[in-house]
Amino acid sequence: MSAKVHFRTIILSDLHLGTKDAQARELLEVLRGVRCQKMILNGDIIDLWSLQRNNYWGPAHTAVVRRLLKMAEKDGTQMIYLRGNHDDFIRRLIPISLDRIELAEEHIHESADGKKYLCIHGDVFDTVTAKMRWLAILGDMSYQMLLNINRFYNRWRAWRGKEYFSLSQAIKGKVKQAVSFISRFEEHIQTLAQRRGCDGVMCGHIHKAEDRMMGKVRYLNSGDWVESLTAIVEEMDGTIRVVDRAELMKLITAQREAYELHKANQLVQSVS
Repeated sequence: MSAKVHFRTIILSDLHLGTKDAQARELLEVLRGVRCQKMILNGDIIDLWSLQRNNYWGPAHTAVVRRLLKMAEKDGTQMIYLRGNHDDFIRRLIPISLDRIELAEEHIHESADGKKYLCIHGDVFDTVTAKMRWLAILGDMSYQMLLNINRFYNRWRAWRGKEYFSLSQAIKGKVKQAVSFISRFEEHIQTLAQRRGCDGVMCGHIHKAEDRMMGKVRYLNSGDWVESLTAIVEEMDGTIRVVDRAELMKLITAQREAYELHKANQLVQSVS
């Protein structure tokens, strides 16, 4: 019996390591409690845009990178790193395989039940990101400013005993252009998955966790580890779902308790 929760596959995106708002400690706590056969890092893992502006990198960010490398080295996890717009510095390297680590533009994942999923970050369907980099960077700076405001606002909410509230998600949900963009983004992703002959698609980029059918294509978005703290996991039987940190930590805690109980029972049996 293992002390860690086992998954067949874990899909993470939009960690944005290198920014003050990256939830690196929270992610590290999860990574230390899980094992998987395959890890798909679906873009925007290291935020080069922010690093070039602010040069921020905390110890927890280093620890996350070390843990991912350890999973590949010690646990035998197949690591797939897909390029995002914030970490497009790997574009010059792809496609390339380094032992158990593969760098690529996209990846087709076959689940245990035989279904195929197109894994792609999704920024190629964002016209601003793809063709107007300066405007995309300006938008990113505005988003970082909003996150700074959000951080102080939520400290006040926590002091009042209220739960976390995302200003950026609220704005996206109410601004007509943002809603229209997300809708077009999802439609483009669906079309590409069909062209690739896939049953579903797994993406990131828009920081909005999702799991729903779009026609005959299953659309999954892993969200982010800045605000939503979500991921996509595949169980050993091929069941795929979107989970958040709270659910993952609950599973990890339960597994550790079961493991300690198992060890205690073994000790009692050996003594008796």
